[in-house]
Amino acid sequence: MTSTTATPPPLLQVQDLCMRFGGLLAVDRVAFDVAPKEVFAIIGPNGAGKTTVFNCISGFYQPSAGQIQLAGSSIAGHSSHQVANQGVVRTFQNVRLFKAMTALENLLVAQHRQSNAPLLAGIFNTASYRKSEAEKIERALKWLDVMGLREFANREAGNLAYGHQRRLEIARCMITGPRLLMLDEPAAGLNPQEKKDLQQLIDQLRRDWGVTVLLIEHDMGLVMGVSERILVMEYGKPIALGVPEAIRNDERVIKAYLGEA
Repeated sequence: MTSTTATPPPLLQVQDLCMRFGGLLAVDRVAFDVAPKEVFAIIGPNGAGKTTVFNCISGFYQPSAGQIQLAGSSIAGHSSHQVANQGVVRTFQNVRLFKAMTALENLLVAQHRQSNAPLLAGIFNTASYRKSEAEKIERALKWLDVMGLREFANREAGNLAYGHQRRLEIARCMITGPRLLMLDEPAAGLNPQEKKDLQQLIDQLRRDWGVTVLLIEHDMGLVMGVSERILVMEYGKPIALGVPEAIRNDERVIKAYLGEA
């Protein structure tokens, strides 16, 4: 008797997603699913609608039509706060840190949703409150270690090198224990070595912490090196979906990026 391993249901399912801004249809019937612990990339020329899809999934936009499900439950139209509470966190094209706070303080602030301590416990500095705060600091230091940023714990985030700010932003997402990590052009502004390090980091996050990664990126070396499947968009529509090798050789993708001779 041959045993078979059941395929786990998708963590994220997007079906017939549409987003209209007035008379402009920015996203037109986009559909894909992302498996647990998968690294899935969305690519396409500028203006293809990639970030709009991200904004719909993460709750910054309310879709005009379509379905978005996380582990079988609809999150379409939920606010960004509600989506984050369900384990979907994201970075942005432009780093959004608290620049005047230290790296450590940025990671402490990120844990506010996980705090169960009542207000009076903080006012009276109870033993349970002190224990909770110590645990937050310990988690923050652990993630600074993972990101190679421990030596910068007490440096203001705005004074960190750009590549370090990118890693701190990812740490701020990971410290919340997400199910889905959404990275919006994480390689933007990084040098070649930092891009290699980023690829290794994404692999590590998936391998060691079981996080699922949804990625928008223009750097094809990173996309092809880290992704298991890739969705290609053009003018708001999906034009190809498949494994990196198939996408690399797809004539529709080549035409979208390079144009016709």
